[in-house]
Amino acid sequence: MSDAVSSPFDDIRRLITTMPGPDEVAVEAVRMRDRQLTKPAGSLGRLEWVAEWLAAWQAKPTPSVDRPLVCVFAASHGVTAKGVSAFPSDVNRQMLENFAAGGAAINQICAAYGLGFKVFDLAIDMPTGDITEGDAMDEKACVATMAFGMEAIAGGTDLLAIGEMGIGNTTVAAAIYTALYGGPAEHWVGRGTGVDDEGLKRKVAAVEAAIAHHGDNLRDPLDLLRRIGGREIAAMAGAILAARLQRIPVVLDGYVATAAAAILHAIHPSTIDHCIAGHLSAEGAHQDVLARLGKIPLLALGMRLGEGSGAALAIGLVKAAAAVHRDMATFGQAGVSERLS
Repeated sequence: MSDAVSSPFDDIRRLITTMPGPDEVAVEAVRMRDRQLTKPAGSLGRLEWVAEWLAAWQAKPTPSVDRPLVCVFAASHGVTAKGVSAFPSDVNRQMLENFAAGGAAINQICAAYGLGFKVFDLAIDMPTGDITEGDAMDEKACVATMAFGMEAIAGGTDLLAIGEMGIGNTTVAAAIYTALYGGPAEHWVGRGTGVDDEGLKRKVAAVEAAIAHHGDNLRDPLDLLRRIGGREIAAMAGAILAARLQRIPVVLDGYVATAAAAILHAIHPSTIDHCIAGHLSAEGAHQDVLARLGKIPLLALGMRLGEGSGAALAIGLVKAAAAVHRDMATFGQAGVSERLS
């Protein structure tokens, strides 16, 4: 009989080993068609790469975006009691109601681009533990939350954007980055919802306290997630994994959403190969994080709203890349002379 003690995280680790890779046949089909389109080679820049990326992870020689979906995960955090946000925790419930009423920025963006939209309430009225004094979640709760995130795409989609909402979660994300990458907390902490200088000091102090409290227990990425993460970050990590298993490409939102990808990347870098960075957030050291993950954002608009807004905007570019690749005429169809060799 084995003396090994199983962990609730073992199923997640096993799942990661079963993930499919990119479909290189589909990628080559895209490249072959691209060479026949009525344009100079490479003239559409990264749009051409986006079409290849879609094909690789949809496993389709003609990639398409017919059922795009934005999923926003909402949670609350015990660390907000440390004064790390410009807004009280009551805003969490109020924003959920605003989403439901169609009054948030993300509602308008999804309507403008024809995107599906879902919001998931992750026990919004029950904050996680204060990470400066204890664990955010235990292992079972963390795995259950990841599993909940995996169910987010149950209705079907061919392109997933993930976003979040939760007062205090930029502090939690900064703690995750500090634990993963090291360096002073000041480097990773930004102003979030717009805290003043004193609020910024409280955020830095909270991250420092969290790292000091948990110490060497933050070496394993999944244990790090449950100790200093949040429910929305765990759920987004689950959604990313489920999308990979179902061959659904993923568009990441900003600073907090990228923390979920960073956890998975720390387990194995290839785990997030099917993810693209939708935009560069103005929050914290998002650019540094994206560089570490090897992601070049599609947009850089100085946004720091969260709620999937940057990812949703980026889907417009992804849809355009797919449409151009599919519908643009070839030289033969248009009767245009090809370039002399």
